[in-house]
Amino acid sequence: MTKDSTSKPKLPVQQLAILAVARFAEPLAYTSVWPYLPEMIRDFGVKRDEVAKWAGVTSSVFSIFQSITAVPWSKASDRFGRKPVLIYGLISTMICFIIWGMSTSLTMAITVRAIMGGGNGNVGIIRTMVAEMVTEKELQPRAFSIMPLVWSLGSVVGPAFGGFFAQPAKQFPDIFGNMELFKRFPYLLPNLLATIFFLISAASATFFLKETLADKRGHKDWGLLVGERLTRLFRRQPQLISQRRRSFVDGEATAPLVPSRVTPKKTTSSKKVSAGMKEVFSYQTTINLLSYTFLAFHSVAYDQNITVFLDYPVIPRTPENTKFPLYFTGGFGLSSGTIGTIFTIYGITCGLIQFLIYPPMVNRYGVLNCFKVVSVLTPFIYFITPYTSLLPTPATRFAGILTVMMIKAFAIIIAFPSTTILLTNSATSLSILGTLNGFATMFSGLGRALGPASTGLAFSWGVEHGYIVSAYFFLGIISAIGAIPVFMIVEGDGPTASAENSDNEDNEENAVMLEDESPIDDYEDATDDEATTSSPLLGRNRGGSYKTTSAANN
Repeated sequence: MTKDSTSKPKLPVQQLAILAVARFAEPLAYTSVWPYLPEMIRDFGVKRDEVAKWAGVTSSVFSIFQSITAVPWSKASDRFGRKPVLIYGLISTMICFIIWGMSTSLTMAITVRAIMGGGNGNVGIIRTMVAEMVTEKELQPRAFSIMPLVWSLGSVVGPAFGGFFAQPAKQFPDIFGNMELFKRFPYLLPNLLATIFFLISAASATFFLKETLADKRGHKDWGLLVGERLTRLFRRQPQLISQRRRSFVDGEATAPLVPSRVTPKKTTSSKKVSAGMKEVFSYQTTINLLSYTFLAFHSVAYDQNITVFLDYPVIPRTPENTKFPLYFTGGFGLSSGTIGTIFTIYGITCGLIQFLIYPPMVNRYGVLNCFKVVSVLTPFIYFITPYTSLLPTPATRFAGILTVMMIKAFAIIIAFPSTTILLTNSATSLSILGTLNGFATMFSGLGRALGPASTGLAFSWGVEHGYIVSAYFFLGIISAIGAIPVFMIVEGDGPTASAENSDNEDNEENAVMLEDESPIDDYEDATDDEATTSSPLLGRNRGGSYKTTSAANN
């Protein structure tokens, strides 16, 4: 491999695309319920003033059980590999989502959401896989912005078809009016449509995703073998097998991954040492986890609660029910279809910010500085939200809430990938990265659980007592408190490989060639590339060049 090719690292486009497909299915399913959730809960016999409370509880149980199982799923991925756990999570969520659409009571809906959350640990696993794939710091902002971008894209499609296809027998009587299935289960159709994306995600991961866990890279993957055979069927001409291994540096697949044609011998020194809790919970990782938890708390609570606010009826203003600045109530009285349209615009805005604004912005001003700015901005967004309902006409109210949500989109879309980057760089070694991401999923899950539940209670209390500002002032205070630890973060250089991993790299020179492998010079080319795997995962030296020390170079 020439010096030029190694001096210009590239993103692992193919593998990141597969992860993106897997990530896309989940926000699609998660956000598609938002437009119709208030109506669904009312159909269960819940009074209008209590809809916000039970909508919050329904959302919270998902996150509670997701946080409870986050670390076990992370440890399972450390033992069995990232790929099989990822695929299991997709299939589990797909099955639960279909059952959710057939819920006939509030108890059933809450139970299914709890099982759905507990059966999927993919958030932390995908984050770990991205970190294991992309080691170069200059690629870090774009790589870590991909999954939030995918979330934004899923958030565009999800609410749109969730609001559009909910209650199909009522909305499209000519097509679905005579179908007893959709009369009995009016919210099933959007969930059935979402299964298409889950099946595509699971299939692409099974047949084309490569394992990133070091201990499992050399194992035979029957899914990849089947995927290769399927790919050959669609090739016009048989291609000659390259005498060089493919790599991420070549632009396609797996630069930080072990060469696919080399299987290291198992040695007694390669046993994985479990990460100690003291190493996982250093001062900086703890501060980063705290800020991430606060961010998850208020951002998800806002998105969940805003649907109830938009659904709540308009209240005519009188001197008795409106005493500015705090005493007033009333919402927007919008239908599920209109709410879906608003979230579509919101999601498109998130995607544009993520793709066009975030990478150049953080490259110019720095990840931490950007995170600090939006952390200060967010409380003001929450404080002004309820006042949009006081605007005089439906058009001005609609424009007002859209403007506020666009500003909120900017702040949150800058914040989430930034905190992911900062958390990853706070890790001291590769050996703790999977466990750290598991705890990040657990703590953020607690935030996502407590946020909607507590905000829903605040909203229900507010509409009962005439203070609809209560929920949003509560979120504003929480986000202001959450901004404090952001200013205590010190940006790290990223995790480095442990001594254990360096010993393993020594043994790469004794690797065994598979039967269909190319000559010894091909292997030497591969081992040269592998020398980079003991460098910091997302770090570089002060001069800007990457450290590439390994046992082979000593």
